[in-house]
Amino acid sequence: MTAPTLTAPAPPHRREPAAPPAAQRRVPSRSPRLRVQRTLLSATIVLIVIVQVYPLLWLLLTSFRTAADFAAGNPFALPGSFTLDNYARAFGTGNLWLNILNSLIVTLGASALIVIAGMMAAFALEVLGFRSSDGVRALLLLGIIVPVQIALVPLFIDYSQVGLLDTHMSMIIPLAAFSLPMAVYLFSSFYKYIPRETYEAASLDGAGPYRIFARITLPLSVNTIITVVLVNSIFIWNDFIFANTFVLSDGLKTIPLGLQNYIGAMGNTDWTATFAAVCVTVTPLLLVFLVLNKAMIYGLESGATKG
Repeated sequence: MTAPTLTAPAPPHRREPAAPPAAQRRVPSRSPRLRVQRTLLSATIVLIVIVQVYPLLWLLLTSFRTAADFAAGNPFALPGSFTLDNYARAFGTGNLWLNILNSLIVTLGASALIVIAGMMAAFALEVLGFRSSDGVRALLLLGIIVPVQIALVPLFIDYSQVGLLDTHMSMIIPLAAFSLPMAVYLFSSFYKYIPRETYEAASLDGAGPYRIFARITLPLSVNTIITVVLVNSIFIWNDFIFANTFVLSDGLKTIPLGLQNYIGAMGNTDWTATFAAVCVTVTPLLLVFLVLNKAMIYGLESGATKG
């Protein structure tokens, strides 16, 4: 007969303390310094937006005001009445359509020249490479600090001798030349961080420099191309100094020169028609910028972070 085995009593079950309800949980409060910084940052952003948007909004509203309302009332007040007669006078007073066409020709021509020359120069400096590439790059970047005013008289003399004066090319060439250093810098910053293995693999497959440029470099540079075109198009579209110097006939006037047609005798200006003309000329550039702004920001970020 075996003795009964004694087993130790099981320890009492310990209940875990219940978690406090969500309403009673303590949320770590943000420091007052962080709240002040966020408030100042938000206020700064709102102020910048107001400063940037208000002139455009005021320009649009004023373009619909009557001339009497603008002259007699407060120029910064809301319009008392709206009219489309300003836009009719804007197209009737000057050659607005012709001015837009000339600006479009100059902008597209200069942008194409900037992109083609800038991509090829950056490809030669960063991808192909040669002995004095650093010196050439430094000379190109020095062009950023050269003021455009010092080239007006020499270019005017040269254009008059070769027959380029009072042509579209007389504006396209200097606009592209003075924008080329920044374009080369942006393209070089992007090409510098394209993996070298990609080019080596293409070379082993028998691809030459032109094929590598067309099949590899060009497709990867779409966002940078958009960035270069948009950044330079803003200045080319609004250029006044080259157009005022090299254009002599009314048929080649661009938008900045065409707006002078709204100044009448004794300096009298049809302001409401001028504002309507400015709205018409600014709208295409704003629409293009709004559509392609993401690609532009990505191109600037890729050049800045990888450069």
